Amino acid sequence: MEKESQIIFDRNVIEFVTVAAEFCKYMEQAEGIRRAAFVDTTLKILPLLYLKATLLPPCETMGDDLPEHYVTEETYEVLRMNLAGILGEKDDYLDVFVEDMKYSDQPITRYISEDLADIYQDIKDFIFVFQLGLNETMHDALAICQENFRLYWGQKLVNTLRALHEARYAQGEDEDEEEEDEPEHDNLLNIPDE
Repeated sequence: MEKESQIIFDRNVIEFVTVAAEFCKYMEQAEGIRRAAFVDTTLKILPLLYLKATLLPPCETMGDDLPEHYVTEETYEVLRMNLAGILGEKDDYLDVFVEDMKYSDQPITRYISEDLADIYQDIKDFIFVFQLGLNETMHDALAICQENFRLYWGQKLVNTLRALHEARYAQGEDEDEEEEDEPEHDNLLNIPDE
């Protein structure tokens, strides 16, 4: 019991939990935010989430039962649709880092909103279990989240980051004007403006 306590209360785990909770909160409260502000803030939080995930101490599941899932299909779909509405025509991008690409000579179309919803689902399930405060369950949730990062959402995150970078820095003139009218949402991460 002491081993999992040492890991789940490790400084790097606490920092990951903090960034993960902020990511989830931002995704949940994104409705109504203009695209430029959403893209800008997401471009700042995703690299931080990736960095904190890479610093997690190694751990393996201890229990036989999988932790509970919090995110329902309905919750996922509502979030994905909200994000798709914010991103508009900037939502889709071509991806070459997918398994299906091995069997295709055409690029595969992906959606930022779907990728962010996938990342959110994994992270929110982890945060939900972690908030229950049961050491073994917290430890197993961390191990599963870490494994899913390696196999699944880590790659989605970096692919999405590339697409968001394109959306942010390949803007047309009309979006540059829109950006000037944006309210600041960077207080979420206390990140100073450039």
